[in-house]
Amino acid sequence: MASTQKIKELTDEELVAWIRDRDKEMYQELMRRYQDRALRYAWSIIKDRDRANDIVQEAFIRAFINLKSFNLKKKFSNWFFRIVHNQAINHIKKHRKEISFAGDEPWSQNIKSTDEPMEILLQNKESSLFIKQCLSDLPLNYRMPLELFYFEEKSYTDIGEILRLPMGTVSTRINRAKKMLKIIYTRATKLRHPEHMPQTVPRLDS
Repeated sequence: MASTQKIKELTDEELVAWIRDRDKEMYQELMRRYQDRALRYAWSIIKDRDRANDIVQEAFIRAFINLKSFNLKKKFSNWFFRIVHNQAINHIKKHRKEISFAGDEPWSQNIKSTDEPMEILLQNKESSLFIKQCLSDLPLNYRMPLELFYFEEKSYTDIGEILRLPMGTVSTRINRAKKMLKIIYTRATKLRHPEHMPQTVPRLDS
């Protein structure tokens, strides 16, 4: 049995190979690596911690069952996030009447009226927390790629693989989501501090 230090030094893909060929108990290490990240992503979709927990646990079970089908030349993180994504979307379809989405409102007119991209400093802890709150108001189709881009630091290619979207669609949705986020952030900031509303919105480098 490998030492704990050696296991921690393995890449995700190397760890998957180890689990498949040597020690299935090491799957616990994969769960440790992805528990919080998967829960954060599931919650960003479902907005319910108990449901998100159920989704993540089911995703771990499905991933374990299908681990032999994973292509070791691919990124495990993309493969696993795809499973979490599918579980969350299936849950929404099954429980649509029980789940409320604040972001399911039309945005086309607002997008057209916003010429500048939304740019905010994520390095600031307070601003970052406020941005996450504002993200909850985005429609789901735009919230998911932006969540993966900013908070999971996924590339457009990775996002396309996880969401099964063409690169052009990923780019379009992220750009539109930034514009929507500017509207939401500006409006929310005015409501929080109307007397201290800045003339320009802080910059968020793409």
